[in-house]
Amino acid sequence: MGNNFPDPENHDGDDARPLRRVRGIPLRAIPANVITALALSCGLTGVLFAIAASQSGQIIDWKYAVGAIVVAGVLDGMDGRVARMMNGQSRFGAELDSLSDVIAFGVSPALILYLWAISDGRQWGWIFALCFVVSAALRLARFNAAIDLEDQPHKSAGFLTGVPAPAGAGLVFLPMYLWFVTGNDVFRQPLPVGIWLGIVGLLMISNLATFSWGRVRVRRTMRLELILLAALAGSALFFTPWHLLTLICFVYVAMLPVSIASFAKIRRQRAAG
Repeated sequence: MGNNFPDPENHDGDDARPLRRVRGIPLRAIPANVITALALSCGLTGVLFAIAASQSGQIIDWKYAVGAIVVAGVLDGMDGRVARMMNGQSRFGAELDSLSDVIAFGVSPALILYLWAISDGRQWGWIFALCFVVSAALRLARFNAAIDLEDQPHKSAGFLTGVPAPAGAGLVFLPMYLWFVTGNDVFRQPLPVGIWLGIVGLLMISNLATFSWGRVRVRRTMRLELILLAALAGSALFFTPWHLLTLICFVYVAMLPVSIASFAKIRRQRAAG
């Protein structure tokens, strides 16, 4: 008929092609990817609440905005574990997770803080917001580029390189937590908030060794105390969430020098051995 399409009935002619098996995502990988997509949705929903808060001036909308990012962080902590539990790890899931992290823990926190405080800083306020977003993107690009590398000193010792994106998102909201707790507008000043955005962004792309959950070990004699502490923290998250999140931020920052010293000690031991 004058077309260039192969005849489907011609199995012996020159146009015959061997059938190839179509590859797809295994069904067991779907639940983890759904959780990742939910985390992404929560991050963008936080921006929606922030837009509403900037128009209404209601503090409750700001709390919903930050709360949406906190929920996204919880979901982000679940997707990888669900994937490993169901043996559903995939390269697609890893890429989706990185894209979700850039938006939920990079773009969304920057926009929320921009609308909350630093939009009054005009151009330089936007520059600080961009600094945080680009830092989150660079961090996750570095992670993807190194995902198949065997020589990763921090990872081999049980550490992370720099502050993870979800932790960075939680940390960058510290001025808002303090504002929720105290009601003092001193924590809403554009310049300090913008500088804090830049500092956390630099921590995310830094080469500092930070503790990983996989490295945490608990003594058997402390199991009951740890369960009690987790239960109290869970209760506090419902009744006094901003006090708890403020405390977590201060503890995390205080642990950074400890993690750096701990990794340096392990590196010296390896060099000596």
